[in-house]
Amino acid sequence: MVARHRKNLLFLFATVLVLVMTSSASFAADALPAGDSYARAIFAVGAMIAAGLSMGVGAVGAGLGIGTASSGACQAVGRNPGVQGKIMMTMLIGMAMAESIAIYALVVSLVLLYANPYKLYFLG
Repeated sequence: MVARHRKNLLFLFATVLVLVMTSSASFAADALPAGDSYARAIFAVGAMIAAGLSMGVGAVGAGLGIGTASSGACQAVGRNPGVQGKIMMTMLIGMAMAESIAIYALVVSLVLLYANPYKLYFLG
C-alpha cells in the first residue's frame, strides 16, 4: 500500500515540512515592532526550530526505548511465565528511565523558548 501512495506521501511530507519551517518565521516577523532589526526574529525562529527538534528527537528516543523494553518483556514472559512479576518490575523501571529522556527534552525545549540563556549575548 505504501508503494502505491509513495508519491502522495512524499508530497504530503514536503508540504508539512515547508509549512512547519515557514510558519514560525512569519509569526516571529509579525511580532517585531516597526523599525526593529530582524535579528530578534531570526533568533526567535532558531529557538523555535531547535525546541521542536529537541522535543521530536527526545520523543522518538523515548518511544524506541519503551518499545524495546516492552518487546523484550513480552518475549521473556512468553518464554518463562513463572517470573512475570520480576520481569514486569524491571520493564516498568526501564520504561521510566526511557521516558525520562522525553522529559529532559521537554525541559530543554521550554528553556529554549522561554528562558533562553543566549538571548542577552545575541540580542543585547
